[in-house]
Amino acid sequence: MFQTYDDPGGPQLGRKHLPKLRKALKSAGLDGFITPHEDEWQNEYVPRAYDRLAWLTGFTGSAGAAVVFADEAAVFVDGRYTLQVRAQVDETLFAYRDLVDGGPAGYIRERAAKGAKIGYDPKLHSPDALDRLQAAADAAGAVLVAVAKNPIDEVWDDRPAIPTAPVVSHPEKFAGEASNTKRHRLGDGLKKDHADAAVITSPASIAWLFNVRGGDVARTPLPLGEAILRSDGSADLFLADEKVSAELKQWLGNEVSVRPSADLAPALASLSGKRVKVDPSSASAWYFGELERAGAEIVRGQDPVVLPRACKNDAEIEGSRKAHQRDGAAVARFLHWLSTDAQTGKVNEIEACEKLESFRHATGQLKDLSFDSISGAGPNGAIVHYRVTTKTNRRLARGSLFLIDSGGQYPDGTTDITRTVAIGRATPEMKERFTRVLKGHIALARVRFPKGTTGHQLDALARMSLWEAGLDYDHGTGHGVGSYLGVHEGPHRIAKLLNAVPLEPGMIVSNEPGYYKTGGYGIRIENLQVVTPAADIEGGERPMLGFETLTLAPIARELVVKKLMTKDEIEWFNAYHANVREKIGPQLDGDAKAWLEAATAPI
Repeated sequence: MFQTYDDPGGPQLGRKHLPKLRKALKSAGLDGFITPHEDEWQNEYVPRAYDRLAWLTGFTGSAGAAVVFADEAAVFVDGRYTLQVRAQVDETLFAYRDLVDGGPAGYIRERAAKGAKIGYDPKLHSPDALDRLQAAADAAGAVLVAVAKNPIDEVWDDRPAIPTAPVVSHPEKFAGEASNTKRHRLGDGLKKDHADAAVITSPASIAWLFNVRGGDVARTPLPLGEAILRSDGSADLFLADEKVSAELKQWLGNEVSVRPSADLAPALASLSGKRVKVDPSSASAWYFGELERAGAEIVRGQDPVVLPRACKNDAEIEGSRKAHQRDGAAVARFLHWLSTDAQTGKVNEIEACEKLESFRHATGQLKDLSFDSISGAGPNGAIVHYRVTTKTNRRLARGSLFLIDSGGQYPDGTTDITRTVAIGRATPEMKERFTRVLKGHIALARVRFPKGTTGHQLDALARMSLWEAGLDYDHGTGHGVGSYLGVHEGPHRIAKLLNAVPLEPGMIVSNEPGYYKTGGYGIRIENLQVVTPAADIEGGERPMLGFETLTLAPIARELVVKKLMTKDEIEWFNAYHANVREKIGPQLDGDAKAWLEAATAPI
């Protein structure tokens, strides 16, 4: 099994490690230190060896920070983690602060002593984030000090091993385009921008550009490394020696020079006098400092890989279809199990996770989960980013709802699906709220829209039915998804927050409206869908883009209040289930197939 259920954090970590850091800071002549959640590659899922925030505080969420002074400290989290931080971090050691409202910069402005020297690791902060911290320090009369060695690393005695998983080829039958073609295409783009080179720091971009995959990051097949892409299509790829094989070098070809990680700084220094594109949203301040010292002309701009990676080609889209058909059969077997064995009220959240993972393993092609499954029974389902542990494990009690958000990593695609099911009999309120979430989901699945439309402009469609009842949810409606890469991928998204990136053909995005009753239950319905090319609408004047739904698994028809549904919504729901039955049915047999027939019958 890939998923484990221990809690790697907890207040005991802060109690043990905060004194160690303070002692190290005193020895280094520093009065404070800033620790973000991010690692050197800005990963969403941080390898344990780089999870410095968890080591220092005990907090294991996917976004956060800490600021430590000699006599006080604070930990910063956003609204998703207000409950988790109180369970994992000792409030007598760290004050709880909001990551968004004020954040570390506000805390430094408010609490830093005049003349205080506050350390930071330039490899962990983006230039924009560092500018905000610098402004706060200036306002407080303090001084920010870049450290050559992170003091946490210096005192982390039992630090896990640095990940050195082999980097392997990603076959062209899945990638859909040769690496040298990608590199020359992007190199031509650099020429048009009058840039000589681009520094690529995102592991996902490196994986896509060179058609490779790795195993350095849990739940995402990423290789930790860096690259310099030149305008002629040649490139230097920087990887730890332990990750590199003769087969890899042969796969990459003669235009790619594979170099040790230690060569990165000298390679940046060699770009003196060159126009070099660097993405300030994914590259740390360290890169900008090195290039400035080298005398390079820095061109701030988006990583040239980001948009091409997001717009999947035909092979990637077809791979995603196949991955979802395979994954859908595993999910259908799980939903059949939920409707039978799990209706006793004796099954718990961990057992449900393990059962679903076992069905995915049975496909024979599962490489990893795409994230730790969110298995929320009753009130735990109302915690949007809930992660079950042995301490929080709850039974799927009769008369409750169970929310399961999960996904798999397959060589041909990445999946992400959420289903909500009743354990025993659901209440009328549960059914009414479920139907409103479903109506929003269907609205976003059916919509047609003109070229240039952003996800921000579509977000309200998924919320309208909830809004009409005075309800809403506090997370985004959709995120991009990679092709055997990250389950969360930009630059596009569907959310209330402004996003200037238009949806383009080939982009895969989730459709996941929800409703959460604190202390009661959670509801979410999530499918992945791919943007389809613009096509004419009969009687219309402009071609319109749309969505093709990729995810294939039954949606709980027993929770649907039919009288709340329109004729068009019912037609979509029945057509979706007919497609599920057609694509998934042949992969099932016996009781599971009979269950699928009933679960996808028209309403």
